[in-house]
Amino acid sequence: MIKGTGVDLCSIPRMKLHIRSEKFLKRVFSEEEISFALSKACPEQHFAGYYAAREALAKALTLGLWDMGLKNAWVVHGKMGEPQFSFNDILIKILAERGISKAWLSISHERDMAIAFVILEA
Repeated sequence: MIKGTGVDLCSIPRMKLHIRSEKFLKRVFSEEEISFALSKACPEQHFAGYYAAREALAKALTLGLWDMGLKNAWVVHGKMGEPQFSFNDILIKILAERGISKAWLSISHERDMAIAFVILEA
């Protein structure tokens, strides 16, 4: 059963400006996300996708991004390279209270935009 859906877009050029700040990077992204993105030719695409993923998750949970917390969820990559969420204990508790057992995530980028789509499943 679907418990929530969310989608978000993020401007890649705008993210490219923001990631110049190490303070911004550390405030928003996990060390794993930072390492992965910076190892790529266009890290701003990955950071924009990660940010859109957080926004889409917050929407699926019907929470504001600040209420959900920027660092309570982060993107990891599965065995096939697919994006997945990892959650801290605070968000694990919220998900359990809402009867959510799985969070599906898809991220894509094209030209100047990154998009993320989230489905929450019971």
